[in-house]
Amino acid sequence: MHRRIALAVLAAVVALAGWWAFSPARTPDRTVGLFTSLPILWNEADDIKGMIDPPSAPQWARALLESNGKVIPLDTLLQLELVDFLVVAQPRPLVPEENVALDAWVRAGGHLLMFADPMLTQESAFALGDRRRPQDVALVSPILARWGLELQFDDTQPGGLRESAGEGLPINLAGTFKAIAGGHEANCAIAKDGLIARCTIGKGRATLVADAALLEPEPTADRPEIQLQRLLDGVMVQ
Repeated sequence: MHRRIALAVLAAVVALAGWWAFSPARTPDRTVGLFTSLPILWNEADDIKGMIDPPSAPQWARALLESNGKVIPLDTLLQLELVDFLVVAQPRPLVPEENVALDAWVRAGGHLLMFADPMLTQESAFALGDRRRPQDVALVSPILARWGLELQFDDTQPGGLRESAGEGLPINLAGTFKAIAGGHEANCAIAKDGLIARCTIGKGRATLVADAALLEPEPTADRPEIQLQRLLDGVMVQ
């Protein structure tokens, strides 16, 4: 009996390893663009050396992204020709040219995963107003409106970490998406709890999440890499 159980476990592990290695979402030569104000690729530190010194282990979300391809940090969204897939996480405010470039890239067949948190709860070593601090409020209204969406925030909701009602993602002071008129050739399906919008935009696709608690350096959920990979797969896989 014990031997049969052990063999069954081994078979499951082998099957999982094979899925991980050959899933179409994990192509070694894929380039994954990362545009973010969150400390995913760098450390929060007072000097340049402290920021770029490698940590003892990569931040878990960085390690997960690197398992999906070569991660390219982006300072601007005017460089999207460099990437095959794009992750935007709590970005700084976009200039008009970046909104145009992002919209055009997705419509041409690009695949996007965006985290837009209306009230970031992740702690920071930097004070309010410090330019090194992660973006506290995602200001992405123009691009969302282009896709027929509005990011809303209920300031009466209780604070504190909890699981979303829809897909069990960790959230804290999350926003919700609402469909609005005026979207241009975009078809978005919004989850019942409003947390996630999955859109077909021209030839491309975008998954938008109205919270960024999942990406905190210290995981706020059990096995967060599985939840992040599921979101990535939902956009990456053809």
